[in-house]
Amino acid sequence: MDKTRLLPQLSVTILEEQTGLTLLEVCQACAVRAEAIVELVDEGVVAPLGREPHCWRFTGLHVRRATVALRLQRDLGLNLAGAALALELLDEVEVLRQRLHALGDS
Repeated sequence: MDKTRLLPQLSVTILEEQTGLTLLEVCQACAVRAEAIVELVDEGVVAPLGREPHCWRFTGLHVRRATVALRLQRDLGLNLAGAALALELLDEVEVLRQRLHALGDS
């Protein structure tokens, strides 16, 4: 039997950082209900432009952060606050790596 037929098909969308996605589009990209994204916004994991959910606009970076937070919750069993903290720490690590890289280049 051909094992490649057993692999699920993936659909990939490349998003630019400046893309203005609606709440519905982010929900579709992350395969979650709107409530899950609203909770991420309430926790400060993502901060879309706009005051009300129907006016929110997200970037590709927001989608990436939401995806990571949702994966942390699903795969590691973290609650929302734990996922938010993990993302903050990952951001800090990235900043430190960039600084270290910049020091190495000088």
